[in-house]
Amino acid sequence: MSIFHGMNTTASALTAQRLRMDVISSNMANVDTTRAKQVNGEWVPYQRKSVTLSAQEGQFSKFLNVAMGSNSKSAVGNGVKVTEIKDDTETPFKLVYDPTHPDANEDGYVNMPNVDPLKEMVDLMSATRSYEANVTVFNANKAMLTKALEIGK
Repeated sequence: MSIFHGMNTTASALTAQRLRMDVISSNMANVDTTRAKQVNGEWVPYQRKSVTLSAQEGQFSKFLNVAMGSNSKSAVGNGVKVTEIKDDTETPFKLVYDPTHPDANEDGYVNMPNVDPLKEMVDLMSATRSYEANVTVFNANKAMLTKALEIGK
């Protein structure tokens, strides 16, 4: 294990949380976009996107074996990675009555994106707190390494 392993792990978390905040920002920016892409010649509203994160490495059994001393190889985690950015196809589009809208159907209803601003704000606060926590960990790691360098003085 490298002396910078902790910093690399934290850096991967910072990168993942930053991407998560970017996707949430995209969702918020497109909360009223009724023409995001064409499917079979018809315009479809923007679909909410979500980020899926997973550990880069680290099955629990590997960690347990290292903790118990029965495995000579180190099996510490290597941070987090973005597995996928996927469209939310589960949540239906919102129907809003607006007969003057250019995208209204014959009954006067418009398909609006399935983005809930309240949910996006909660997700954004969660991502921001995670980012801040990882910055704190990174700074603590940096301070420990600096103190270790001062030992030889």
